[in-house]
Amino acid sequence: MVIPMTVNNDFLAQLNTSQRRAVEHFCGPLLVVAGAGSGKTRALTYRIAHLISYHQVEPESILAVTFTNKAAREMKERIEKLFAQEMAFKKHGIRFDLLNEYEQKQLLSKVYKSTTKKLWIGTFHSLCTRILRYDINKYQDERGRQWQRNFSIFDESDAQSLVKNIVTKQLNLDDKKFDPRSVRYQISNAKNLGLSPDQYLQKNPSYKSRVIAEVYNEYQSQLAANNALDFDDLILIPVRLFQQNESILGYWHSQFKHILVDEYQDTNQIQYELIRLLATNGETKKSEWNWQNRSIFVVGDADQSIYSFRMADFTILLNFQSDFGDGLPDDDTRTMVKLEENYRSRENILEAANHLIENNSQRIDKILKPTRGSGDFIYCYKADDEQIEAQLVIEHIQKLVRENPELNWGSFAILYRINAQSRPFEDRLIMNSIPYNIVGGFKFYDRQEIKDAIAYLRLIANPSDTVSLLRIINTPRRSIGKTSIESLLKAAQELEIPLWEIISDETSVNTLAGRAAKSVNKFAQMIKSFQEQLDSLSGAEILNQVMEASGYVDDLKQKGTEEADNRLANIFELYNAVLQFQEDSEDQSLQGFLSNASLASDLDDLKEGQEKVSLMTLHSAKGLEFPVVFLVGLEEGLLPHARSVSDPLSLEEERRLCYVGVTRAQEQLFLTYARERFVWGSKEAKMPSRFLQELPSDLIKSNVPPKVVKSRPSLTTSSPKILKQSNETWSVGDQVIHQVFGEGEITRILGSGKKSSLAIKFPGLGQKIIDPTIAPLKRNE
Repeated sequence: MVIPMTVNNDFLAQLNTSQRRAVEHFCGPLLVVAGAGSGKTRALTYRIAHLISYHQVEPESILAVTFTNKAAREMKERIEKLFAQEMAFKKHGIRFDLLNEYEQKQLLSKVYKSTTKKLWIGTFHSLCTRILRYDINKYQDERGRQWQRNFSIFDESDAQSLVKNIVTKQLNLDDKKFDPRSVRYQISNAKNLGLSPDQYLQKNPSYKSRVIAEVYNEYQSQLAANNALDFDDLILIPVRLFQQNESILGYWHSQFKHILVDEYQDTNQIQYELIRLLATNGETKKSEWNWQNRSIFVVGDADQSIYSFRMADFTILLNFQSDFGDGLPDDDTRTMVKLEENYRSRENILEAANHLIENNSQRIDKILKPTRGSGDFIYCYKADDEQIEAQLVIEHIQKLVRENPELNWGSFAILYRINAQSRPFEDRLIMNSIPYNIVGGFKFYDRQEIKDAIAYLRLIANPSDTVSLLRIINTPRRSIGKTSIESLLKAAQELEIPLWEIISDETSVNTLAGRAAKSVNKFAQMIKSFQEQLDSLSGAEILNQVMEASGYVDDLKQKGTEEADNRLANIFELYNAVLQFQEDSEDQSLQGFLSNASLASDLDDLKEGQEKVSLMTLHSAKGLEFPVVFLVGLEEGLLPHARSVSDPLSLEEERRLCYVGVTRAQEQLFLTYARERFVWGSKEAKMPSRFLQELPSDLIKSNVPPKVVKSRPSLTTSSPKILKQSNETWSVGDQVIHQVFGEGEITRILGSGKKSSLAIKFPGLGQKIIDPTIAPLKRNE
C-alpha cells in the first residue's frame, strides 16, 4: 500500500476562522454557507488535504463533486500544490516556486501518483460515468432494458434528433402540438425528478402527458438499442441501480467515506437522492445513521441559485439542516458554518450586493464582509437605445484600457440576461477591432467535423451505436446511397438487432446493399480493424489513423477552401485534445477520452489569460470573476425577465441572477439600461429595472437624476426597509396614465398586498406588467 502524502498542518494558519472551522470538521454532516468570493474552493481543497494528511484518510475514499470539469481540474491542481509545497521544504529546504521546472514536475508527479490520482473529484456526470463503467451491466430498468459497460453518451443534439424522429416519423404526431424540443425538455425534467415513463404519467394524468410518456418510453428503448445514455441517465441509472441492488450500494457506500459537494444549491432531486444513498447506505431513519469515520460536507449559497430551468432546487440546501444536520438555530448549530469574508470585490460592490439580495425572503441570512478597500463608485448609465448602450460600454472599455496599464481586453466582461443582447456589443467590438470571446456560444465539440470524428470513435468503441454509424457511413461520400442504407436499417429493425450486426456481415451486405455493397464492406472492414486494436492502440493513435483511413482528412484537403482548412485545423486540435487528456489522466484508452469529451461544457472552454473581452449570459457567468464588469440591459422585462415578474418565486431567482452579476466584479461595476429597445422589429419603450431601485444611491454615480435608486438603510440598524408605497387601490378596468407609456387599462391584478403587480394594456404597445408601488402611474379620471 502506498502511504498518502502528508502536509504540516501549519498550512491551516492561512485560513480565516470560519474557513478553518469548516476544514477541521472531521465526521458527520456540515453545511458551509459560502458567500460569493469567500474562498469556498480553498475550504474544499484544504479540507481534502487535511483529511489525508491529519486524519490519514485514504484518497480513494474521498468523493468530491464539482459544478464543472474545469473546477475539478483546478481543485486537483491546488491539492497537488499543497502537498508539493511541503515536499519541497522537506527534500530541498526551499519553497516550491523557487525550484527549477524539472524539480517542480518531479514533485507534482509524485503527488499525483500517490494521492490525487486516487481521489474521486469531478462533476456528478463524470463521477457517475465512472461508476457505471464498473456496474451498469448489473442494471435492468422497469421494462427489462439493459446496457453494457462500453455504452456511448449521447449529447443534447443526439438526444434531440432521436426524440424528433420518434415524434414525427415513428408516432406520426403533429409536431406543432408536440414540439420535439418541448417533449425532450419534459423527458429531461422527468429524469431529473427520478421519474420513469409510467411514474411521469401517474404524476401528470392527461392526454398530453400520456403521449409524452409514450415518446419517453420509446426514447429509452432506442437508447438501449444503441447501448447509449443521455446526460440525465448518467445520474438516474446509478440511483435506480442503488435502489434495486443493496450489495452494489453497500460497496460504493463503503468506498466513499467522505463526501464533499460544491455548489449544493444547484443540485436537483435525483442528484440529492444519489448523495443521500451514498452517505446513508439507503437507511431512512436518521437515528440509525453511523457517522463514525464518515462525513458529508456540502458547500453552497442559496443567494446564487439560478438554475431552476435545469430543475435545480435550492430548497435542498435550505433543508440540509433538517435532512442531515442538527436543525438548531444559526447561532447554536454545530452542523453549519458561514463563510462571509469576501476576498474578491471592493467594499462598494459588496454593499450594493448585500442590499439587493436582502429583498429576497427564501435564503439563509448572511452578509458579505469586505476585506479590501471601498473602491470606485458604481456607475449607472441610461442610454437612448441598445445601440447607444453598446457604444457607451465599448467606449468606456477603450478609455479604461488607455488609462490603466494593468488592464487588458481580458479584464472586462459584458453580462446580459439573454443571448440575443450580445449582437450590438459584438458589432461595436468588431468595428473597433477589439478581440472578444462569447462564453456559452458554439462549443468545440458541437462543430460538424468534430462530431463526425467523434462518431467514428464512438462506433469503434461501441458497435451498437447506430446513431454514430448512420452519421459516418457515407461521410465522406463513399457511394453508399440513401436507398441502400434504408434497406440495411430496415433489416436490422425487423430482426431487432443493432445495424452494425448487419453491416459487419459481408453476406448480409451483399444481399441487401445492391451496388453499394462493395463500399459498405470496405467501410465495415476498416471499422473492424480498429475495433481489433482497441486494446493495443491509444485513443490518439486510433483518431489519427481512422481520420486518414476513412478519407476524411484527404477529403478536406482536396476541397482547398478556407472553410475546409479551418475544419482540418479543428481535427488536428481534437488530436491535441486526446493527447492532453492522456497526459492529464494517464488514461490511454479511447473509451476514457470519449467519456471526457461527451461531458465537456462550454465553461470548460474558457481559457484564463486570454486578452479578449468576455461576453456571456448571467447564467454562464456563475463561478467567474473579472476586474471590470458591465451588467447591461437592466430593464423591466429583461432583468427581471418578463416571464418572471408575476411570480414571486421566479422574481426572487431573477434577483439572484442580478446578484450573481454584481458579485462577479472585482474592481469596478457598471450598470446600463436603455430608454427604448427593438423588440420583434419595432421600438418598445422600456422602464428601468426594479433592481436598480434596490441599490444604495450614495454608492452610485449616474447620468440621470438620483431618483432611479433609493438610499440604503444602515447595516447597523434593525429598522425595516421603507419602500415607496402607493395609497391607491386598483381594480380591473381602471384607466391609468403612465409617464412613459401613456394611457392604458388595467386588465389583471397579479399577486396581492405589497407584492401585487398590474397587467396594463397600452394601445400600440401591448400589455405590460408594472409594479404600482414604484411606477410613474396615476389614475386617468
